Amino acid sequence: MALRSASGASQQQLMKSDRSMMGMSDDNMMMKQIIATHTPDGREVEVKPVFQLIEDILNRATLQVSSGDNAVHTQMEMEDKAQQASFIAMIEAISFAIDRISCEIAYKALGGTDAHQTTVSLFNMLTAYSWDAKLVLTLAAFAINYGEFWLLAQIYSTNPLAKSMAILKQVPSILEHASNLKSRFDALNSLIKVMMDVTRCIIEFKDLPSLYITQDVPAFTTAISLIPTAVYWTIRSVVACATQITTLTSMGHEFALSASEGWELSTLAHKLKTIYEHLRKQMAVCYQHIDERKSLEAYQMLLNLFEMVHIDNMKVLKALIYAKDDLQPLVDGSTKKRVNIDVLRRKNVLLLISDLNISHDELSILEQIYTESRQHATRLVNQYEVVWIPVVDRSIPWDETMKNRFENIQSQMPWYTVYHPTLIEKAVIKFTKEVWHFRNKPILVVLDPQGKVVSPNAIHMMWIWGSNAFPFTSLKEEALWKEETWRLELLIDGIDPVLLGWIKEGKYIFLYGGDDVEWVRKFTTTARTVSNSARIPLEMVYVGKSSKREQVRRVLAAIIVEKLSYYWEDLTMVWFFWTRLESMLFSKIQLGRADDMDPMMQEIKKLISYDRDGGWALLSKGSQIVVNGHGTTVLPALLEYDMWKDHVLTKGFDQSLKDHHDKLYSIAHPCCRFEFSTHGGRIPESMKCPECQRVMEKFTTFCCCHDDNIPGTQY
Repeated sequence: MALRSASGASQQQLMKSDRSMMGMSDDNMMMKQIIATHTPDGREVEVKPVFQLIEDILNRATLQVSSGDNAVHTQMEMEDKAQQASFIAMIEAISFAIDRISCEIAYKALGGTDAHQTTVSLFNMLTAYSWDAKLVLTLAAFAINYGEFWLLAQIYSTNPLAKSMAILKQVPSILEHASNLKSRFDALNSLIKVMMDVTRCIIEFKDLPSLYITQDVPAFTTAISLIPTAVYWTIRSVVACATQITTLTSMGHEFALSASEGWELSTLAHKLKTIYEHLRKQMAVCYQHIDERKSLEAYQMLLNLFEMVHIDNMKVLKALIYAKDDLQPLVDGSTKKRVNIDVLRRKNVLLLISDLNISHDELSILEQIYTESRQHATRLVNQYEVVWIPVVDRSIPWDETMKNRFENIQSQMPWYTVYHPTLIEKAVIKFTKEVWHFRNKPILVVLDPQGKVVSPNAIHMMWIWGSNAFPFTSLKEEALWKEETWRLELLIDGIDPVLLGWIKEGKYIFLYGGDDVEWVRKFTTTARTVSNSARIPLEMVYVGKSSKREQVRRVLAAIIVEKLSYYWEDLTMVWFFWTRLESMLFSKIQLGRADDMDPMMQEIKKLISYDRDGGWALLSKGSQIVVNGHGTTVLPALLEYDMWKDHVLTKGFDQSLKDHHDKLYSIAHPCCRFEFSTHGGRIPESMKCPECQRVMEKFTTFCCCHDDNIPGTQY
C-alpha cells in the first residue's frame, strides 16, 4: 500500500494543537522540505519483525520487564524469527543503514547541530525507503544505542567485559546519581512510549487489507495524508532522546538537563500524543469500514451457500456456527462437554435461535417436548438434533450479568448449545434477521441432512404438535393441518390430562378467559345455575389471558377463594395455551393460508381476538365445540336461559344454547382486533375479520404496559 504525501489542509488541522513550537507557515514549509526528500525506489523492508525486536529492547530498557509467560513467549518469538533465513538476510540488508543512522545521530548530537537539521539529514539518508521503513530503521538505530546503555547498566557488576565498557561510558557514575537523573529518565520514558505508539499505529495502517479499504474511504485518506507528519515528529523525537543519552554518556551525570531541553521532551511527547490520538481515531473508523465490508461479504457468502446443493450439512453449519477447526464450538447439553460440529453431520438439525431473554416458560416446554421425544424415540426421531444459537447485541458490552444469564440458560438446555455467543459472526446475526425474520422471539429453523432449509421457523409446529411434527418440514406442516379438525383436543392437547379425561366422558366443558373479576364471577355463577337447571354435567376451566399476568393472578385468587371453577395452578400452562393458539395463526401465516376460508382458522382467530378485550367463553360437548363467543354474547345467552330452556328437551342443551347465542350474535355482530408484536417476526400484509369477513384496517400501535407479557418476561 503506497503512503502518499500530506495535504496542506490536513497538516494545518494537526498543527493547530501546538503552535508554540513554530508558526503555521513554518510547519508547512518544513513538511514540504521533508516530502521533497521522499523518493522511494520500491525496496521493501519487513518492518513488523524489526519493530518487534525494537519493542523488546525498549520494553526491557525503559519499562518494567514483563514476567511470566508473556516474556517467555516474546523471547521464543524472537528466537524463532532469528532462525529464519529470510529474516537474517533482511537484517543483513538493513544493518548498514541502521549503523549510518546511529553514527549520524551521535555525530550531530556531539556537534550541537540543530534537531531539525539532524532530522532532515536522516530523511536525506533514507530517501529511498517508504515512510514506515524510515521510521523503523531510525528507531532500530536508537534502540541499539539505548539498549547498549541499559544492558551495561544491568550486567556490568557481574560481567568483567561489561564492567570495562561501562566505565568508559560512565555508566556506574550515572547510576550512582540515578535519583538526581530521575526526571530526565521519566521524560525520556514518556516520549519513547508515545514514539512506539505512533510507530505501531503507522505499521497498522500499512497492514490494512487493500481488498476492503481503499483511497476513497475518507478516514483512510486522512490518516495516510498525516503519516509523513507523524514520521517526521517521531524521528525528531528519536533525535531528541538520542541526544540526551549521547550527551549523558559523553559528559557524565554533571551535565544537567536544561529547562529548554526538558521543555522540548515534554512538548514533543504532547505533540506525538495528539498525532497518535488523531491516527487512532481514523484507525477506528477504518476498522469499522473493514468490518462492515467483511460482514457484507460473509453475508453474501451465506446467501450463496443456501442456494447451493451440498452432500452433507457441514459447510452450512460451519458457516453459521464456527468456520475454523481450532476449537470445539459446541457444548453437549447431556454431558456438558465440548464437542465438534461433526456430531451433527447428516442429521436433521433444528437451530433454536434466540437472545438471552428466552423465557423460563419457553425453555420449560421445549425441554419437556425434547425429553419426551427422546424417551419415546423412534429411529427417525433420533435423527434430529437441536442446537441453540445465542444472538447477542455486539454493541452492548459483555458484562458479568450477561455472562451469568447466558451460562444459566445454557445449563438448563439438554440439547447442543454454542459454546459462547461471540462465536456467532455479525453476518450470521444479520442473516437470521433478514432472511429468517428473527426479531426477539425464539425461532426454530430446520435444516435437513444436506443443510437445506426445510422450514424457516418450526417453533409453531413444535408448540402445536411437538415431536409428532418430525421432520418439521413445511410439507409436514401442511399435512398435519389437513388432518386437523375444529375440536377441543386441538386447543388443549399436551397441556392438561384432566381435560382430556372430561372429553372422553362426554362432559360439557366451558373454557373461559379474561381479566375482569366481576365478569368471571357472574359468568361462572350463571353457568353453574344453568347447568344445574338443565341437569347437565358441566366443567369450567379458567385459561387466563395471553398478557396482563398480574390481573390474571388476581382473578385466580378470587376463583380459588370462592371456588368458582377449575383452574391451572401452573401458570406455564396458561402461557402454553395462548402460545399454541398464536402459533396456529402464525403457522398458517407462514404457510400463506391465514386468510383462506378455513372455518377452523376463523374460530382460532376469534379466540385470539376475544383475548384482547373483555371476557369470552367456549363451550364443547366432549370433543365437539359448540359455541365460541365473546363475553358480550355468551353471558347474555346464559342469563336468558328461560327464553330457550323449553328447547333443551327437543334440541338438546348444546344446540339450544348455540341457536340462542347465534341470535344475539347476529344482533351484536362484534368485530375483531389483532395485535402483532414486531418482535414476532413474520407479520401478515393483510387479514380478514373472522366475524364479518371484511379486510381489516392496519394500524401502528405503541404500547407500554408493565403488566403485559412483553418479550423476555414470564408468568
